Amino acid sequence: MTTIFRRYGLLTTLLILLSATMLRAAEPQLVVNIIVGSMRHNDIERYNDNLTDGGFRRLAEGGAYYTNAYYDFALTSTAAGLATFATGTQPSVHGAIGEEWWNYVDSSRATLIGDNKSHPVPFSTGAGSVSPHRLSAPTVCDMAKTADTNSKCYTVALDPLSAILLTGRNGVGFWPENNKTHWTTSSAYLHTTPEWVAEYNRNGNNAMYMLKRWTPICPAASYLNSEVAVIEDIKNKSTKLLTDIHHRLGNSAIDDMRYSPAGNTILLEFASTLIAQERLGADSAPDILNICLDTSRYIASAYGPESMEYEDMLYRLDRDLAEFLTYLYAQVDDPQKIVVVLTADHGTSPSYNPIGGKHRERFNVRQMEVIVNAFLGARYGSENYVLGFANNAIYLNHQTILEKRLSLESIREEVATFLLQLRGVATAISASSLRNTSFADGRTRLLQQSFYATRSGDVVVDFMPGWIIEDSATRSASDAGYNYDRKVPLIIYGTAAKGRYDKAVSIVEVAPTITALLDIEQPWASTANPLKECITTK
Repeated sequence: MTTIFRRYGLLTTLLILLSATMLRAAEPQLVVNIIVGSMRHNDIERYNDNLTDGGFRRLAEGGAYYTNAYYDFALTSTAAGLATFATGTQPSVHGAIGEEWWNYVDSSRATLIGDNKSHPVPFSTGAGSVSPHRLSAPTVCDMAKTADTNSKCYTVALDPLSAILLTGRNGVGFWPENNKTHWTTSSAYLHTTPEWVAEYNRNGNNAMYMLKRWTPICPAASYLNSEVAVIEDIKNKSTKLLTDIHHRLGNSAIDDMRYSPAGNTILLEFASTLIAQERLGADSAPDILNICLDTSRYIASAYGPESMEYEDMLYRLDRDLAEFLTYLYAQVDDPQKIVVVLTADHGTSPSYNPIGGKHRERFNVRQMEVIVNAFLGARYGSENYVLGFANNAIYLNHQTILEKRLSLESIREEVATFLLQLRGVATAISASSLRNTSFADGRTRLLQQSFYATRSGDVVVDFMPGWIIEDSATRSASDAGYNYDRKVPLIIYGTAAKGRYDKAVSIVEVAPTITALLDIEQPWASTANPLKECITTK
């Protein structure tokens, strides 16, 4: 009997070891995260007829396509969306509520990535001094580098904000500087750029993809959108200007990239070179590459999601994506070594000024600041009570309120009640209420998920559906947190999961899914479980 147990015990041990080996073989060695700025959740289906088989359609048909993915908070800014994707937790925890806010201690402006102790590498113009020093929660890249120092983690983006938020404190983020669009990074990541990056810059690779003329890439009659701003409309042989945004094109070389499909092209071309030069996925240490396609966000905001510019940008991106995916999978001997995740940082609103339709309302922030300051001045004496408006919130001057020996909590409540009289305000809630009360459902819960006490404003404003902040350069915005903002596409390609999944999926579930696939610890602040269908052994 003892001999039998010993034999079966040995067999069991061998089976366990064999299973572990098979499971390890199924783990990817490279995860590529592709984040498309301001992409709406149904864009792939809406524009499907003009898509190729090798781009968006390849991912949607060959991977796990989640049709009901969403961000679970109200302030759907780019900073909040990217940080949520990278950390697996809400803005109320990771703190990246927006690009900037007011510091209550000295009433100064603070920026999320600004850092005067860092400098561009190599020294260049226009890139600024930035770093991840104000990030509050670790990212997937941080966890990969912690688990294995041999892991390589890179992010490429047009904006340093995007690159830094997705990278975190470990790894390297690259972005193009303003004038020559040469690729740069921060001294917080590297002291010198790799030689291959320097050579890439010397060759002027980005300039090759600059669009001299923007014409439709598909037959004009096949486009669903008809609003045109700068595309040469070959249907009507004319260009119809919707807004004055075209005057911003040409302010710098990088603006020419941001507001045309060339921005996506240069990003994917540089990412392809990076994969080869850094040999991503070539060894047993798990690697991560984040690609943030900021151009689509700029085009959606400037021209509107109903524009021919936005539609044509997606078709061109689809073709660029097809080339990138072909190149990516040619770098490995086994496609199971790669997982591709595609999603967006947020959606975007309908354009406020549709052609042939009634203009939607917009909210005048400056006017609101003046009115609120006058209201408080009439009650407590003329002073500068309002610092400004950011992250959908009013920031009050705490020093003035303290000097006048007023109750900050009372002032907050008074302002919140006063703001309800203004057109376009659905509700206003004080920081005191958001900090001291737990909201279980509805819009207030979403507002609370976006609230970070040391950075959020004193009174948070929730706009009515369809309203955006007035800005002469903006047709569509993305920070109101309604369904058109919160719902995004989500595809995870390269795992056991395939097909269409209609279940509700929060974006906070993506980071723990990636770390589970890589067999590393999930981000420390992560608040969700992995998507179980994606981590099943192949």
